[in-house]
Amino acid sequence: MDPVRVTIQSLAHGGDGVSRLPDGRTVFVPYSCPGDELTITVTEDHGRWTRAQIASIESPSPDRVTPPCPYFGVCGGCNWQHIAYAAQASAKRRTLIDALSRIGGLAAPDVAETIGSPAEYGYRNKIELTVEPSGGRALGFLKAHTNEVLPIDACLLLPKRAAKLPRSLAGAVRFIASRGADGILRASVRVSSRGETAVDIWTQPGPFPRAAAARVIGEAVGARNVTRTIMRDAERRDISQVEVLSGSGAWHETLGADRYVVSSPSFFQVNTAAAVALREQALEMLAPDGTMRVADLYAGAGTFTLPIARAAGEAVAVEASRYALADLRENLDEAGLDADVVPGDAAYALKDLGHLDAALIDPPRSGISDKAMRALENARIPKIVYVSCDPATLARDIARLSAVGYSARRFVPVDLFPQTYHLETVALLELG
Repeated sequence: MDPVRVTIQSLAHGGDGVSRLPDGRTVFVPYSCPGDELTITVTEDHGRWTRAQIASIESPSPDRVTPPCPYFGVCGGCNWQHIAYAAQASAKRRTLIDALSRIGGLAAPDVAETIGSPAEYGYRNKIELTVEPSGGRALGFLKAHTNEVLPIDACLLLPKRAAKLPRSLAGAVRFIASRGADGILRASVRVSSRGETAVDIWTQPGPFPRAAAARVIGEAVGARNVTRTIMRDAERRDISQVEVLSGSGAWHETLGADRYVVSSPSFFQVNTAAAVALREQALEMLAPDGTMRVADLYAGAGTFTLPIARAAGEAVAVEASRYALADLRENLDEAGLDADVVPGDAAYALKDLGHLDAALIDPPRSGISDKAMRALENARIPKIVYVSCDPATLARDIARLSAVGYSARRFVPVDLFPQTYHLETVALLELG
């Protein structure tokens, strides 16, 4: 197909700009911005829709900005650095409304304006870097739509004081590999708002120079805690064992008035400042009054459990990961709070929890599993607050809950991931 001229109309979940070809078919254009007038070349034809690349920008959108990162357009991490932040926030709200309408079947969902991140860059407390499996042991992010590693010297999403840690860590990884470490897969870096740095090296089982790794990584990046996570299956995050190479093996972060200990395999929201707003919205929707029995399903290290335990009459926390469970118990003790901690998957634990007045659900990106959904449907909990990191799976689950009598009252999008299309949402559902 010859080059054609289009005007970008909106942004799709996934990051691409959306327009229509002269023949009426939808076209998705990476790295475009609503309002751009472009000449494009179609690269993929899927019948009813196509994908294209920008041949030239004829007239840039007023919302188009210059990306500050030298890796933008190659790195698979950020895809919206070329879009003004206010336009990103508006696009995320529209994406959520579209998913709730198209997938969730909601005619006019009550969706608030997006709560923006306090910082547009330098907001991440964690990044995960992939190790090139051969050659020079490069450390970086995957290139967009490939499994090829792009070596990076710095990441602008890390706090400014830590932005250049990837380069230092890459040198340490190469040294460790030269000392006989086989099967290094990834390296994660955590940097707390308190300035604490922790590094976790993912490896396959096999020889590993533990003392040398602890020393070199500590010297290279100033990490107080260094761990090695031995993986059975890295893609499924199936952990065989965690070895503490230096320090306590845990990282510490402060969220509001609460101090959290987070072991290397445990999940914690990557945008600490924005997570404060996320937590506030969730608690406002739950509205525990001191008499309610409230469950925190998929509790993790206790991001939501601690404020629930502080405000509810009785708190119940369900978590499957043994690492997160240990963190959760320690964080409750540290805060002087009490909760009934239930080990296990929500899909199996729900039926034995007894009466609940409300529940907070914060599942993985894939949403609520079929088994967990059936358990949730049978539990008939009067109020559910659903914290989601994917509009499509949220909308799918909302449709299922609506079919068994729940009404979706309100949705609040909270932007924990500036410069990307990803979005966190807090949703309130009530039975009847």
